[in-house]
Amino acid sequence: MSAHSSDRPTLDRRRFLAAAGLAAAGAAATAAVGTQAFAAARPSSGRPGPATAGTFTVPVDSAPHTRTLMAWPDSTAIYGRKLAGMQANIALIANTIAGYEPVLMLANSASVAAARRACTNPNVTVIGSIPVDDCWMRDTGPVLRTDGAGGLDAVGLNFNGWGGRQTHANDALVAQRLAAYLGVNFTAAGLVGEGGAIETDGAGTLMATRSSIINSNRNPGKTQAQLEQAMCAAYGASKVIWFPGIAGQDITDDHVDATSRFLAPGAGLVQTPNPADPSDIWSNDEQQQYQILSTATDAQGAGIGVTALQSPDYNLIRATSVNFVDSYANYYVCNGAVISAQFGDTTADANAKRVLRALFPGRTVVQLNIDNLGNQGGGIHCVTQPQPQA
Repeated sequence: MSAHSSDRPTLDRRRFLAAAGLAAAGAAATAAVGTQAFAAARPSSGRPGPATAGTFTVPVDSAPHTRTLMAWPDSTAIYGRKLAGMQANIALIANTIAGYEPVLMLANSASVAAARRACTNPNVTVIGSIPVDDCWMRDTGPVLRTDGAGGLDAVGLNFNGWGGRQTHANDALVAQRLAAYLGVNFTAAGLVGEGGAIETDGAGTLMATRSSIINSNRNPGKTQAQLEQAMCAAYGASKVIWFPGIAGQDITDDHVDATSRFLAPGAGLVQTPNPADPSDIWSNDEQQQYQILSTATDAQGAGIGVTALQSPDYNLIRATSVNFVDSYANYYVCNGAVISAQFGDTTADANAKRVLRALFPGRTVVQLNIDNLGNQGGGIHCVTQPQPQA
């Protein structure tokens, strides 16, 4: 799920938490997960032993995929009257990606028929055997790894509802259940986090915000060094580039995938403000991430070339909610295409398309109106999880 916004302390989707009385329950869930998740990474019951640490690596998103994994939202408790718009955007994204690679859509059994009616591309397969609470598959789904020799396995990041902020009884089990469905070994990572909180270049380097990972709502009592070790073990990496981030201003505590992305080893992208606003914490966060990544080195000790991708002008976009997420950086790379957002700022939209075309030659750049999703705090990358080719 994305974190970036402009002049907005919270996101619309979060408001149901207090009314639903989930804050106390979430805190209890956080404590329970936090005390259990930090033993050595462990395989799930009923599966053979886990892959040896370092053998398997999470590829960069642009590596070839077998399919894309997604989930169908159906909770009126979360979305209320906005649910239909969310479902329309999820279907649009799934149908678009399915023009380039298969999509596997998880849906609750009562919603399978509706999801199948909406996902009209025959390359979308909807299954009802893995229940879900919400649609943010980047955060709840398994992080899939390859070993370069035809092997595939999965790591779970011990999803705890973004620090106990949202009910997640089903979503906490999605990673393990999907791994079993795919027939691959599953290992629980030695930290609590979400897929949108960690970016990898596929060659040993990770980037993340401290605000999301080094946070007592996910990893109480854990030091940066301990969490780096757990992240690197999970992703097959050896170095983490940290951004300070922003804690407590959105449900994700500032996921990195809203602002900074790896394109390939030695190459990154950071969304930068348009215009810069020193009074806006999100604008400052973008600039800080750009400065840090531009001067960082990767796991091999080499510098990282960084492309700046200018955000839309918040005064020119279609959405009127102050909570809207305006992230071009939250694109999704699939086989043959880059699926990105457009927001109604025609100049910035066109510029983003040009930049992405230049960065991903040979791929079609498809821009979608996902304003319903943006109003709920996320983007295209947030609701997709790739299954890389083994």
